[in-house]
Amino acid sequence: MPLLSWFNRDADLTRAALAPYRLLEPVAKLSHGEEDSPNMLIEGDNLEALKALLPYYAGQVKCIFIDPPYNTQSAVSEHYDDNIEHSQWLSMIYPRLELLKDLLAEEGSIWITLDDNEAHYFKVIADEIFQRKNFIANVIWRKNYSPKSSARHFSVDHDHLFVYAKNAEKWIPNLVPRTAAQDKAYKNQDNDPRGPWKASDLSARNSYSLGIYPVTTPSGREIPGPPPGRYWSISKAKLEELDADNRIWWGKDGNSAPSLKRFLTDVKQGRVPQTYWHYDEAGHTQDAKKEIVSLFGGDVFGTPKPEKLMQRVLEIGSAPGELVLDSFLGSGTTAAVAHKMGRQWIGIEMGEHARTHCQPRLVKVVDGEQGGVSKDFKWKGGGGFRFYKLGVPVFDEDGHIREGIRFEHLAAHVWFAETGTARSTRAAKKPFLGEHHGVGYYLLFNGILGDESKTGGNVLTKRVLRGLEPFDGPKVIYGESCDLPKERLEELQITFKQTPYDIKAR
Repeated sequence: MPLLSWFNRDADLTRAALAPYRLLEPVAKLSHGEEDSPNMLIEGDNLEALKALLPYYAGQVKCIFIDPPYNTQSAVSEHYDDNIEHSQWLSMIYPRLELLKDLLAEEGSIWITLDDNEAHYFKVIADEIFQRKNFIANVIWRKNYSPKSSARHFSVDHDHLFVYAKNAEKWIPNLVPRTAAQDKAYKNQDNDPRGPWKASDLSARNSYSLGIYPVTTPSGREIPGPPPGRYWSISKAKLEELDADNRIWWGKDGNSAPSLKRFLTDVKQGRVPQTYWHYDEAGHTQDAKKEIVSLFGGDVFGTPKPEKLMQRVLEIGSAPGELVLDSFLGSGTTAAVAHKMGRQWIGIEMGEHARTHCQPRLVKVVDGEQGGVSKDFKWKGGGGFRFYKLGVPVFDEDGHIREGIRFEHLAAHVWFAETGTARSTRAAKKPFLGEHHGVGYYLLFNGILGDESKTGGNVLTKRVLRGLEPFDGPKVIYGESCDLPKERLEELQITFKQTPYDIKAR
């Protein structure tokens, strides 16, 4: 039984998640830097903003990070309602996760930070939306620099960071860069020309049919076999091959059990991500507060995340040039770090907070601020972002297309509703929207054919049909009305859909 039947998910919530989208209106005076920047800072309710993004960005986002309200029940946050009923919190997060999944690329991942107040309930609904097979890990982030001695029972020193893939079979995490401390473990005790190395145990607990045999050390000592209950992890032939290539270490006096020499040059590309992140590598809450104070002159945001934490997420989940999204932008950390790391980004934050916190911070990033991870990436400034606010819905209260809606807005909505895929913001403005799975899609709207008549060429007539770009195959044509008889439509493999009545939300 779906989890949503366990709590109150009313019809209004369902309609809100599926309703036709609203427009995004640029605010030039709050934008900054390069005029054609793809980066977007959006002010408004994130449910509506995510729906507005779908027609253009469905399946395009490589890495999503969200830091939703933890619902601590202990206080009401200045910026978020952090004290609501448990069922309300679940009802809030569920439709947003559904939309985020639609925006996520097939090879993408989503990362969610929470504490124990909602973490385990959240995982159940996330398993339902993303499917349990696409759950990757629950990363434990050690967020406190020092324990809280005033705690009644335990000092809570960690947050959860849930990681899901859109498709676990296709998602490949990037390796984590090695630290200088890890590299120091590699020495060159025998002056091997291949450089520093570290000895690795050649015995293992797993049974191996060729892993029981005696060895003779260079000093002449006979070793009857691996330690009791263990097996050599390679065959005798492989051991002799590696020894001939000076890749076996027998100890300084040549009298020890064999170990494999693992060279630093072989592991330099990075290491597999682990599920425990200490603040030494991922920052802590005190770091985050210091960054905010440095930016704003005071502790103006109660629960910021440190830039080092976001650096680690984006290192694993994205590459330069790929698109990152945060729909609970908060103090703007995700967008700030994504910008410094050369990612494209979209950040959504509600109300004045988008203007008073996020926008000023990102202006400073574009201008080259040197806090957080700036020095790690030799950040000197550059790029830019466009500021947007939520505009009017595409449809009015009666279901009619709102006056002033442009062709490209409705085209994006129609294309997404029909295909479930994004339409480029730079797509050509012409009636033929494109082909998808062997079907051609057309839209007659706002006089796109340059017709000066009353209907502006929005009626499918013989003359209008002759003026359309030809497509050999089934066709779906949207328009105000159709003058062609049913038999002619069938002959031409045309399915006519009337605007606005046949336009559906996906």
